[in-house]
Amino acid sequence: MRIIVALDIIGGKCVRLTRGDFDTKKIYSEDPLAVARQVEENGIEFLHLVDLDGAKNKRIENLKVLEKIASQTQLKIDFGGGIRTDEDLKMVFDAGAVQVTAGSIAASDPALFMKWLSVYGPERLILGADYKDRKIAAGGWLEDSGMELISFLKDYREKGVSYTICTDIDRDGMLKGPAVDLYSEILENIDINLIASGGVSSLEDIEAIRKTGCEGVIVGKAFYEGKITLKELGRQC
Repeated sequence: MRIIVALDIIGGKCVRLTRGDFDTKKIYSEDPLAVARQVEENGIEFLHLVDLDGAKNKRIENLKVLEKIASQTQLKIDFGGGIRTDEDLKMVFDAGAVQVTAGSIAASDPALFMKWLSVYGPERLILGADYKDRKIAAGGWLEDSGMELISFLKDYREKGVSYTICTDIDRDGMLKGPAVDLYSEILENIDINLIASGGVSSLEDIEAIRKTGCEGVIVGKAFYEGKITLKELGRQC
């Protein structure tokens, strides 16, 4: 199972939100590159870089952070937030992203998402499935799409999607444990590379996710708050 560290960016700085609420913003570092280098130095290969400004404002805002990290580390970066057009997607890949997570577009413009999937392939495009009460949320978690999570995933899997990140909004930033039962339910019904996100607070949580068969797990606030060290995460890789 891949261990993936999350860097959420607002105004060029590393932050974390609680349950996606921008009013709960807490700055952890003024220098995302320094944090990324620490991730790499501890043997972790994968970074989930989220442009929260972009997600909220529906345009990419923190491309320079991606460019800097991609050019000065060997990390494999998945980027998400604010991608709305063909040009946006090309720009992000050109800036050094290995994969891109697209959630809002998958919910609001399925035809465009499928176009991207056909152009870039299922290995490079991740289906973002951020949910609350088992309903898909979009637009930086500010919009309720009304679509049921498992139906949403099943439909896109049948259309060729291989990867998805499922984030439980109610657990995100809460450090109260991941939605293990739901991840198990998804994988019992859908053959997909599932990346778990939200609520991870301990190595025990990571092990519980591993047992579900998830392809990856995203760890964010737990390492910022010292619940899990990067050294400990590196040993899990």
